[in-house]
Amino acid sequence: AGNWKMNLDHLQATHLVQKLDWSLRDGKHDHGAVEVAVLPPFTDIRSVQTLIDGDRLPLKYGAQDLSVHDSGAYTGEISGAFLAKLGCTYVAVGHSERREYHNETDAVVNAKIKAAYTHGLTPIFCCGEGLEIRQAGEQVAHVLGQIEAGLDGLPAEQAASIVIAYEPIWAIGTGRTATPQQANDICGGVVRQTVRELYGEAVADATRILYGGSANDKNIRELMEQPDIDGALIGGAALKVESYGEMVRVT
Repeated sequence: AGNWKMNLDHLQATHLVQKLDWSLRDGKHDHGAVEVAVLPPFTDIRSVQTLIDGDRLPLKYGAQDLSVHDSGAYTGEISGAFLAKLGCTYVAVGHSERREYHNETDAVVNAKIKAAYTHGLTPIFCCGEGLEIRQAGEQVAHVLGQIEAGLDGLPAEQAASIVIAYEPIWAIGTGRTATPQQANDICGGVVRQTVRELYGEAVADATRILYGGSANDKNIRELMEQPDIDGALIGGAALKVESYGEMVRVT
C-alpha cells in the first residue's frame, strides 16, 4: 500500500494512478499474487475511484484516516460511512503522524479500528516505536502494548482480516531503515506472536503484516525475504512510479 500523506491534488492523483497502472502492465505484474493499493488524500478519493472503476484497473484504494463517529456535529471529520460509499477497501488507522500530531491514544486507535469494520472497511493498523524507546531497548513492550490495545474487543474474524503495519518511527522519512532482521523480529516475534496468543495459530497465519519506514526499491528485496513480512506500507517512494512499481514487482 502506498500512503501518499498530504501530497497530490485530485488531478495529480489520477495521473499517478494511470502511470502506476501502465508501469505494472509493462512489468506484467500478477495482481493475483500481490495486491496493490493507494491511500490518497480525502479530496482525491472520488477521482481515484472514478478512474479505477471506469477503466477497471486492478488496483485497490483507501483513506489515510477516519472518524470514530458515524455522523454528527464533528467539523472536519470524515466518517467511515462516507469512505464506504466511495468504494474504499482500506483505511489507515493509528499512523505515527496521527498519534504524534493529533494526540491519538491507543483507545482512539481501537475505536477507529472498530469504526472501520462497522462500515466494511479493512483497517491498516499502524504500530511502531520512537528512537528513544528503541535505544532504551523497550521496543518489544511498546509495540506489544499497542497491538493488545488496538485489538482489544475485536473478534477473531476481524483480527484475521486486519492488516497490521509495523513502522518504526525512527525510520519514517529519515532515510534510516530497520535492518531486515530488526523488522522481522518485531513483525514476527511481537506482532504475529501477540496475535497468536490472543486468537490462535490460524488467525495469526491469516493476519497480513507489513513493514514501513523508509522502504525503497533498493532495500525492499531483503525486507520481503523475511518470513514474517507479508508486504510494505510505502510513504515517499509511493509517489515515484518507477520506484513503487519496482517495489511491487519485488514483493
